[in-house]
Amino acid sequence: MPIERRPPWLKKKIEFGDAKDTAELLARLGINTVCREARCPNISECYKNRHATFLILGKVCTRSCAFCHVTKGIAPGPPDPAEPARVAECARQMGLRHVVVTSVTRDDLPDGGAGHFARTTELLRQLASRPAVEVLVPDFRADANAIAAVAASSPDIFGHNLETVCRLYHLRPGADYRRSLDVLACAKKKNARIKTKTALMLGLGETQDEVTEAFRDLRDVDCDFLALGQYLRPDKKNTEVKEYLSPRIFEEYRRVALSLGFLHVESAPYVRSSYRAGAYLGPQPS
Repeated sequence: MPIERRPPWLKKKIEFGDAKDTAELLARLGINTVCREARCPNISECYKNRHATFLILGKVCTRSCAFCHVTKGIAPGPPDPAEPARVAECARQMGLRHVVVTSVTRDDLPDGGAGHFARTTELLRQLASRPAVEVLVPDFRADANAIAAVAASSPDIFGHNLETVCRLYHLRPGADYRRSLDVLACAKKKNARIKTKTALMLGLGETQDEVTEAFRDLRDVDCDFLALGQYLRPDKKNTEVKEYLSPRIFEEYRRVALSLGFLHVESAPYVRSSYRAGAYLGPQPS
C-alpha cells in the first residue's frame, strides 16, 4: 500500500537563507543543477556548503521516469556550446575540490550528449585547482562509442545510476536493467583507470533479495562505488512511496554491499548519488 506520512528521521527542512550566495552564482552564470530541477531534499545543505551537481544539456529530459521531477519533452533544443566553459568557471569560483556533472537524457542527439560531457570534463581538467571530476551519465542507449568518448576524457568517477531493481524497471520507460549494467561494464573496459559508481533508490516496493541481487549484478560488472537512499516522492504526479526504510536497514544494506566488494558505500535515507561525493575517493591532496 502507498504511504504518505513520513517518519521522524525524514523531516529535513529546506532553508535557503545561508545558500543564497551559491544560488546567485549559479543564476548569474546560467548553470542548471539537478539539485533544483529534481527537487533534491539536500539542496539547501549542499548550496550552503558551496556544493552543487551541475546539470548539462539543458533541463528537459526525453525520458519519462515515474519517480523523477525533471521536466520531460521530446525536443529539448540543441546543446549550448558555451555551457562546458560556464560549468568550469562556476566550479572555479565555487572553489570545488570535487565536481559532479550530470545531465538529462538526450535521446534526440546522435551521441546522446557524450561529446558535451567530454568537453566539460576536459575544461574542468584544465582548472589550476585540479579538482576531481565525476560524471553521472545517462545510458546513451549503450552506444559503445558514446561511452568511450566520455571515458576517454578521463573523469575520476564514471557514474550511471541503476536506480532500482530489475522487476521495477517499468518505472523507467525507455531504460533497460541489463543495458544500465552494460554501460558500467563498458566504461571500465574503455578506461580501466576510472572508478565506476551507481545508485539505487529504495522504498519503491523492492524486496531485500532483489536489492542483494542488484548488488551482485553490479559487482559482476566491477562497479566500485554505491549510493543507497530513500525514494521521496517529489510531486503527486510521481509514483508513490511504498515503504520508508529505517536508518538501521540502510546500515545493514551498507554492510552487505561492502562484504560483496564495493570499495565505498554511502547508505542512509537522505543519501543521493552525488551526496558526499568527495568521500568516495578519500582525502584529496591539498
